[in-house]
Amino acid sequence: MDSLRLEIKQLLIEALDLDGMTPDDIPDDAPLFSTDGVGLDSIDALEIGILLRKKYQLTLLADDGRTHEHFRSIATLAELVQSQRGTEPRQDGTAAQAERS
Repeated sequence: MDSLRLEIKQLLIEALDLDGMTPDDIPDDAPLFSTDGVGLDSIDALEIGILLRKKYQLTLLADDGRTHEHFRSIATLAELVQSQRGTEPRQDGTAAQAERS
């Protein structure tokens, strides 16, 4: 399992008090805000946003139309964190350092 995805899962389990859940219980592509997935709600979304801002110094804009997609799953949250860290995921799941001018 990708270490960033695992770290995000552990953060969410602890911060949202998801008692009885382990990182293995959350598939990387499971919808976070669906009863078919993890089943989180809008209050959880706010808490996740605050958590990610603090932990990873992310910039999240309320009027960004992509925010909903970024918060879809663990995989999309990890992609967001990687993109703002200046790294991009490779096909093999590892991260490549983005070129800086």
